[in-house]
Amino acid sequence: MAEIAVTAAQVAAVFPQKAEIYSFIATEAITAGQAVYFLSTGKAGVADANASGKQQVRGIALNGAAAGQAVDVLKRGHVAGFTLGTYNTLVYLSDTAGSLADAAGTVSAPVGRIVALSDSNLTKVLYVDLSWTSVFA
Repeated sequence: MAEIAVTAAQVAAVFPQKAEIYSFIATEAITAGQAVYFLSTGKAGVADANASGKQQVRGIALNGAAAGQAVDVLKRGHVAGFTLGTYNTLVYLSDTAGSLADAAGTVSAPVGRIVALSDSNLTKVLYVDLSWTSVFA
């Protein structure tokens, strides 16, 4: 399993008008590009495929936030800022807190798929498609 590199300063929704983005309060420090889960308190924290409860990935943070600050979470849509591999490959929650990988971690929690934009370079972006009713175990 290889971790997918992220450049936090470049993380952004590609088509924000077509994306599902919601704001939550961070329970801990969150960096743009990290996978997040929701706590029973209604706050967002850093997701982790090998930590009980934290494997319930619900989105990708679009901005950095300290504990108690608002963080925008992409539930569904295209996001840039990741160094991605082969087109049409699934991307998973990693065993490293907040990270994504090209293979499933301890718990298989798919986050999205690598797709191409329609520009001349066929720029690779991550299409995130997460259900808030899925349970990963």
